[in-house]
Amino acid sequence: QVQLVESGGGLVQTGGSLRLSCAASGRTFSSYAMGWFRQAPGKEREFVAAITSGGESARYADSVKGRFTISRDNAKNMAYLQMNSLKPDDTAVYYCAARLGSWFGTSVNAYSYWGQGTQVTVSS
Repeated sequence: QVQLVESGGGLVQTGGSLRLSCAASGRTFSSYAMGWFRQAPGKEREFVAAITSGGESARYADSVKGRFTISRDNAKNMAYLQMNSLKPDDTAVYYCAARLGSWFGTSVNAYSYWGQGTQVTVSS
């Protein structure tokens, strides 16, 4: 089992950057693929990015490709989401999620463990 805690959200202007962090508990973090999702008010939770357990491969939603970068540091039990060129449409609560196994998924149902979320607000 793994517990996840996100941090790094906040208020930023259009075009700005933020780096979200996800701290994981447990000694088997390297056994979990990690994903980032977001949920805007009145909308369903949607996939943003995911990375394999060893960090070799990643996938991004089309809406963030080229602007966001997912990474992880298995020695520190940490996952990150670097967000650049932020837009008002990126405003949402961002969640990190963990899935046991090497390969990631892009659906909410693929992940068993979730953090509490961190708010990202992009002003125009």
